[in-house]
Order: sequence, then structure tokens, then C-alpha cells
Amino acid sequence: MSEKIRYGMIGCGMMGQEHLRNIALLDGAEVTVIFEPDAEMAAQALHFAPTAKLVGSIAEALAHEALDCLVITSPNFRHLEQLEEIATTRPLPVLVEKPLFTAPDQTARLMAFHDSYPAPVWVAMEYRYMPPIAAFLEQVQEATGGLNMLTIREHRFPFLFKVGNWNRFNRYTGGTFVEKCCHFFDLMRLAIGSEPVRVMASAPPSRNHINEEGVPDILDAGYAILEFANGARAMLELCMYAEGSRYQEEVCAVGPKGKIEALVPGPTRFWPDHLGAPPVPKLVISPRNPSGPIERELPVPPELLAAGDHNGSTFHQHEGFLALVRGERDAPEVGLADGWAAVAIGQAVQESIVTGQAVSFASHPWLTTPAVVPAE
Repeated sequence: MSEKIRYGMIGCGMMGQEHLRNIALLDGAEVTVIFEPDAEMAAQALHFAPTAKLVGSIAEALAHEALDCLVITSPNFRHLEQLEEIATTRPLPVLVEKPLFTAPDQTARLMAFHDSYPAPVWVAMEYRYMPPIAAFLEQVQEATGGLNMLTIREHRFPFLFKVGNWNRFNRYTGGTFVEKCCHFFDLMRLAIGSEPVRVMASAPPSRNHINEEGVPDILDAGYAILEFANGARAMLELCMYAEGSRYQEEVCAVGPKGKIEALVPGPTRFWPDHLGAPPVPKLVISPRNPSGPIERELPVPPELLAAGDHNGSTFHQHEGFLALVRGERDAPEVGLADGWAAVAIGQAVQESIVTGQAVSFASHPWLTTPAVVPAE
């Protein structure tokens, strides 16, 4: 392996370009090859990686000798098939964007990949690495005395326009609670330290995209309540027509000792200029005794804010992945089992919304993942 770790990019739309900007901030990393079939997106990608070679296929990318690892940021429905092509051609360490897959009938293929792929796969779950949420995860058990209730609220802007607007349709995204919310189900599992056994969900009629071509069928709001094997409960509240909010994500955990909250602003590029400086991320701890909130600001360095829409988390995630590729860590921090579990929960939420019924993990074989063992 060369002194510089050489990256190949598969897909360079909006999120792919955020990865390019953050890789450029890493010491000892460079992008050497890019596969992006859209000409406009490919030209924009070269702005961030001007020495990279553009290629016309994944096969051509994998044939590029100067290559140590791959980053997949293609549309959701391409992720699994591209992982399978890499597996049969040239297995390399991979950072693959969420969601790992999009449909329940893909789980047998995913299990085969999981059992046979010889190189590490890191599933991109950027929200883990946002500074206030990382601090929340570090302190949640101490602050609460044992987490008993967890609430995640995301009030944000609608889905953005993408090439072909593939993100408007369930068949390409897996559904909003897979595409957008698998991050949050990952955080729930991580913070609670247990696996879900039942989910209940409901969603109002969509308000966004209703006059667009092709009759989009994605949801843009809803509630999900999850019951965990250790007795904890968690709730997600999503609204994608609330971009006027001061904070985009509010994560709150409560236990017998007290409460802890992470408050996360949305992308700084969307903050209105007439309101002055954008809000700063915060961690708030509210003990029961002595009672009263303790607030701490957790500002993100300007260069990381400028590199993407996720409060510096993409950079911190890439630090970990780079260490993995260099052999400085033994395993991905977010592995295939984690990515699978997050999608499976999202699929259960989508089913509950459609059927109006609670969904038990024990009664759905497709929810069984390497991380989730159904309760009896």
C-alpha cells in the first residue's frame, strides 16, 4: 500500500461531493478514480479532485491500479448490486453510504455478501459523528442513570432535487423511514444498547412534492414508537416542511437520574442571512438533583462546516475509515450488521404505517439480521 491512501469514488452527486471535500481535508489521502455517469456531476466532482481519472464503469474503476479503497455514494437502490460487483471483481475496503439496501427481498443477497466479503465494509452513519450527538452518546448513561426514554425529533427542509429525482419514489429509496431515518434508528440502538422488538408508526398525508411529475410516493412526516428488549422506549418525530426551525435535530434521553439533550442546527447554507449568525450546536444536561439545565456549546470548525451539510461529521467519519484502511484499527465502527439493522427497523416502520398495525420483529423473518435476534 502506498504512503497515500488512494480512494475510488462510485457516485459523485451532492453527497458524493461532500465526501470529496472531506477527503481533501485528510492528511495522506487522495482520490484517484471517479465513476459518475452524469456528465454535470462528474465535472463538478473534478473541481474537488482535479487529478482523479474519470471512468465509465465500476469495472473500469476497479481495473485502476492506484486504488486502495472505495466510497459508494450512488443512489440507494444501486448500493447492494455495486457491492456485489466489487466482491466478484476486486474486494477492497469500502465506505458505503446509507441505506445499505432498500427492499426486504434483498436480505438473502445481503447475507451472502456479509458472510463472504473478505475486506472491511463501513456503513456511513454520519449522525453518530456530529459533535453534539457524539458528546450525547458519550454521556447519556451517566447523565440519565440508565436511559429509559429516548426521543429524536427532526424538523427540516424537504428532499432536495437529485439527478432524475430518484429520491421521490419508494422503489428507489426504500421509503422515507429507510432513506432518511435509518440514521436515527442506528442512534437508538447505539444509545439504548439493546435491540427493538416491536414498532408502531403513523404518518399524515404528504405536503411536499405533490405536484411534481411521476406522482412521488414518499412520505415527508410521521411518528414511530419503538419498544426495546431491555424495556426502554424510543420515539422518532419527523417533519420535512419545518425548515424554519432553529435546530434541525433534537435528541433527548431521560432516565431516573436526569435528562440529556443534543441540539443540532441544520446546514449553515440554509440559515437566513437576515437572522445573523447561525445557531451553534449544544449539549444540555438537566439533572434531577440538583435540578436545572447545564448548557455547553460545541462549535464546529468553519472549515468542516464549509465541507458539507452534516456539522463536520463526514470528516470525523472519514478519519475512522482512513485509520481502518491503514490497518490502525481492527474493524469498522459501523459494520454491515449495524447498517442492516438500521434499514430493517425503517422497513418495519414503513410497514406499520401502511398496515396501521404494530410490527413485531419476532414474526418477520426479513427483520432478522446479524445484529438483531427476534425476541420470543
